[in-house]
Amino acid sequence: MARTGRPATKKAAAPPAPAVTPPGAGRNLILATIGFTVNFWAWALLGPLGPGVKERLGLSFAAQSLLVAVPVVVGSLGRIPVGALTDRYGARVMFPLVSLATIVPVLTLTVVSSYPALIVTGFFLGLGGTTFAVGVPLVSGWYPPARKGFALGVFGIGTGGTAIANFSTVKLADAYGADTPFLIVAAVLAVYAVLAFLLMRDAPGRQPPAGSAVSRVLAVSRLGVTWQLCFLYAVGFGGFVAFSVYLPAYLKTVYGLTADDAALRTAGFVVLAVIARPTGGWLSDRFHPVPVLVWCFTGTALFAVVQAFQPALMPVATIAFLGLAALLGAAAGAVFALVGKVAPADKVGAVTGVVGAAGGLGGFVPPLVMGWVYGVEGSYAIGLMLLSDVALAAAVYTAVKMSTLARRTT
Repeated sequence: MARTGRPATKKAAAPPAPAVTPPGAGRNLILATIGFTVNFWAWALLGPLGPGVKERLGLSFAAQSLLVAVPVVVGSLGRIPVGALTDRYGARVMFPLVSLATIVPVLTLTVVSSYPALIVTGFFLGLGGTTFAVGVPLVSGWYPPARKGFALGVFGIGTGGTAIANFSTVKLADAYGADTPFLIVAAVLAVYAVLAFLLMRDAPGRQPPAGSAVSRVLAVSRLGVTWQLCFLYAVGFGGFVAFSVYLPAYLKTVYGLTADDAALRTAGFVVLAVIARPTGGWLSDRFHPVPVLVWCFTGTALFAVVQAFQPALMPVATIAFLGLAALLGAAAGAVFALVGKVAPADKVGAVTGVVGAAGGLGGFVPPLVMGWVYGVEGSYAIGLMLLSDVALAAAVYTAVKMSTLARRTT
């Protein structure tokens, strides 16, 4: 018995792992995905309302871009301390806590109307975006390496909360009153916080790391792989976030769509990216994340060039945007499949926080650049060409610099 047990532990931890995966893994994955979805729904509330707020307050394109970008940057940077706190206290504490805290800015949106007040509220609305750094260490703890890519991809479906926001926010506000979407989201967040506290469990054997959250963040910041992953996730997930929050304004300006139509098309973009995310994780489990990322970034560069020439909405621009959605979604899934493979087990939350922050910041910058470029040049072509250049650089970097990492993890 001793002879057969040793090789299994030492040599092939991944193959026998599904047999010993605790039965609660699926339940906790579902709870984490629901929590991520609900909080992302709250996080994305200002995106579909942006065009209407711009018209009502007479904002410039740059001011509108800042309004929808503020929750993104706060939700991104907030992942660093939240990820470290999750390593310390566990997702069972952090998921309900962050969900309850997000209710406050959501309800505040029912009473504020001035631009400065919306900016401040959007700042605190960014709390919803930090739940990414809560769910990744939870899911990573429940699933073995051979299944982490797919499991984290399933968890990534929670980014579909932005699709729910785009599908529902304008319609609910028009049909039942401006406050309706905020009241519904606040109620859903409250119900989820209670359910998560009652039903969610941290992975068996989870050991809270020693030291303060600051020291753990500093420790992972000294790991070279952290910054490699930051760059890749800033391009993959950052590109997705940028389009999900700015696409309504882009479609309305360039193609003359109504706010409702632009929001629905953006929701379709988000849904496809969400579906592609677990696919990227599954492909990474099967082949390795590196080649998956190379193909995703290369395709992103090509589609961005196509859209830079502002083709007709049907069919070329639609195909370009759907291609971007699928490739960016798959890339985001592949990056976190790589995190699950290479991050130290006791630092997954902290690494996730730093990498997730980079991804969100990658989504913060493009809307500002697009708004500024359009204000100066009256065209989005330059911004899209910049996206193409960055995506191509990511593809080359992944192919050339990550090969050593690929050999180490296959």
